[in-house]
Amino acid sequence: MTSHDSRTTEGRGRLYDSIVDTIGDTPCIRVNRIAPKHVRMYVKAEFFNPAASVKDRLAISIIEEAERRGDLKPGQTVVEATSGNTGIGLAMVCAAKGYPLVVTMADSFSVERRRLMRFLGARVVLTPRAAKGYGMYQKAKELAEANGWFLARQFETADNANIHEHTTARELLADFSGDRLDYWVTGYGTGGTITGVARVLRRDRPETKIILSEPSIAQLLGSGVPQERGADHSPAASHPAFTPHPIQGWTPDFVPYVLQESVDRHYYDELIPVTGPDAIAWSRRLAVEEGIFTGISGGASFAVAVQVAERAPQGSVICCMLPDTGERYLSTPLFEGVATEMTPEEEALSLSTPGYRMNAA
Repeated sequence: MTSHDSRTTEGRGRLYDSIVDTIGDTPCIRVNRIAPKHVRMYVKAEFFNPAASVKDRLAISIIEEAERRGDLKPGQTVVEATSGNTGIGLAMVCAAKGYPLVVTMADSFSVERRRLMRFLGARVVLTPRAAKGYGMYQKAKELAEANGWFLARQFETADNANIHEHTTARELLADFSGDRLDYWVTGYGTGGTITGVARVLRRDRPETKIILSEPSIAQLLGSGVPQERGADHSPAASHPAFTPHPIQGWTPDFVPYVLQESVDRHYYDELIPVTGPDAIAWSRRLAVEEGIFTGISGGASFAVAVQVAERAPQGSVICCMLPDTGERYLSTPLFEGVATEMTPEEEALSLSTPGYRMNAA
């Protein structure tokens, strides 16, 4: 479309049988104003998924693959430990398919996440923040064993990385077909995105450098300390390098088994830590200067992508993942300083014309 064309739409040319059929095929969007001028930067905007995060892919994969195997029975309750986005995705999928859902979540995560899950019909069992991700994980296991519920096991199941291998990676190949893709940048939560996409990029786009990131104050992979695991691959303890960090959805207090494949097979070319303040700053810049609304994790990925871009050769093409929407973070530091009442500048604008003024008191 040129600048002189009027925008039109023609529809998708299909009707959808269920909300879950709209998962995936998220767009790669060019970053124009804040990208270094010598490169092209794109973001894969996972907030275009129906429940507004990359975890919608994981949720549909876990449920549908369990249905195919017969592991999940009609009407059986699903239970999972989550920082929020997986729970919201599962709540959407379970609502569409008729499964009750119970989520366990540490009380340190944003309140809007638990409200969204409850709005979608899930029950949310909070666990003490002092017990970290390991505590909410163990609570989910206890509830599953005590009640005969289906435990989703997002941190261990092969259904996690597989859905990214079959969808996210294929979308990247299609979107950059015939074009360069010099760097692909992502963080990790469960490790499903990095592991599934890297399988495909290593095979079909071996020239693409894969950049992984984690919080600077919780460098689990950067520490080099292996994760203790049980016989079922679940974490046996919190990782000693973990400290609480503000990048919700990233880096629980253990190295997930799904991520271990990426570590063992050297899927990533570089591991770059990122600070919480940098993540927040770049999320805000994406919003204000590009109109791209993503959360702290998206800001973290983009902060790392900018570091990569600044030292990349002329003409390089970079794509980074934006896992979710900024609306998941209204009660977090991301929105600190964003006024709810008129600022002095806004009050001055109101007073600058005679009508419809708000009472200053």
